Amino acid sequence: MPLRITALTDPEETSAARRLAWLASHPDGSPAGYAFLRLFTKEGQRHLAELDVQVHPAERRAGAGTLLLEAAVEAARQDGRRTVVAQAPAASPGAAFLTAGGFRVALTLTYARLPLADADLPALTALAEEPRPGYRLTAWEGRVPDELAETYAASRRAMDDMPMGAVDYGTVVWDVDRVRAAADAVFARGDILHTVAAVDSSDGTITGFTELVVPGGGRGDAQHYGTAVLPEHRGHGLARWMKAASIIAARERHPHLSGLLTDTADNNPHMRRVNDSLGYLPTHTAHEYQLDL
Repeated sequence: MPLRITALTDPEETSAARRLAWLASHPDGSPAGYAFLRLFTKEGQRHLAELDVQVHPAERRAGAGTLLLEAAVEAARQDGRRTVVAQAPAASPGAAFLTAGGFRVALTLTYARLPLADADLPALTALAEEPRPGYRLTAWEGRVPDELAETYAASRRAMDDMPMGAVDYGTVVWDVDRVRAAADAVFARGDILHTVAAVDSSDGTITGFTELVVPGGGRGDAQHYGTAVLPEHRGHGLARWMKAASIIAARERHPHLSGLLTDTADNNPHMRRVNDSLGYLPTHTAHEYQLDL
């Protein structure tokens, strides 16, 4: 029996993006799959859309995924987008589906996990407490403190040259409002955002940062978000220093956490070496796919 594609109303809208949604269902109303299309709205990313298509394993190869993909791609075209990106684990059904749909691999990501029960806490503590001449560490939970907001927003340009393969992500423009909105979004879903930052001792400006999002209950695995250092302050071991301090803080504040998750582009060997040196173990590989409209 033919499948029906229904556009849904998605209330999730942030200061950076809005989202479209579709449901694939049978005539009796039973669902077969869904698709989300995130349309980025900030300056520098208005060309970009991010796709997530999910079809129940029992419903695959019946056309639901193709119909959902067609609906989402057409919506992206109608909205004037030039690039659609999506992610799938390597050698997975999702990877085969995206390739058949005209997507190409634009980036390879290695996912890794630090099992906290096996972490070398004395070595990590020594690293976090090791002085870095000209720098000091600071940390906060949730929103950045007002007195650091301007310099923290300015430090976000450290992400601009992050290796991202051939993905057309554009340039993310950060200001204080966007920094606060990102923290508020984590809080609104019940999670906890921890940030550790390196500060230039001479003028009090932030030179780098690392973010960790902890589940609200303090259990399971936490997820590293961005880690970056401004170009003019690289070469001093700040990324490793900050990340070690973040691990120690997570262990102390959330003793029931199981592990910490991170992902790194394969063309970012520096950050992969940092993670390896801190005890992160690779778990799997995924690809970022891109469709040029």
